[in-house]
Amino acid sequence: MLVPNNSQTPFWPFLAYAGFVLALLALIISFSYFLGQRHNARATAQPYESGILETGTARLQFSAQFYLVAMMFVIFDIEVVFIILWALAFNELGWPGYLGICVFIGLLIAVLIYEWSIGALDFGPDGKKILKAYRKLNEKNK
Repeated sequence: MLVPNNSQTPFWPFLAYAGFVLALLALIISFSYFLGQRHNARATAQPYESGILETGTARLQFSAQFYLVAMMFVIFDIEVVFIILWALAFNELGWPGYLGICVFIGLLIAVLIYEWSIGALDFGPDGKKILKAYRKLNEKNK
């Protein structure tokens, strides 16, 4: 089937569409201006206004443990993406790909063991300390 070579494509449909979009945009903005709420409450000029007066500073200090956990999450999340991509291309990669992913997972396990050994995965209070304090409290009460 032959397609006619028509290099003179009409430009007016694009202009009509652009005009329609601009008119619709002007209509929506004007409706929101005329029909929208106007109020001058005390908290309106405050950051994160939402009608609630501020009670303190928004500058909170997070412990370094929070950032360590966040970085580990991102690292292990990206590694999961690599493993999923390997699984999708399993047939094409063959034995070299299998050995490569075994080395990769071995490194992941080594890093996980290292992080566990230095205490990077201790999120809450130490359970042994809590039990020791509980036993000491029980011995005092007896």
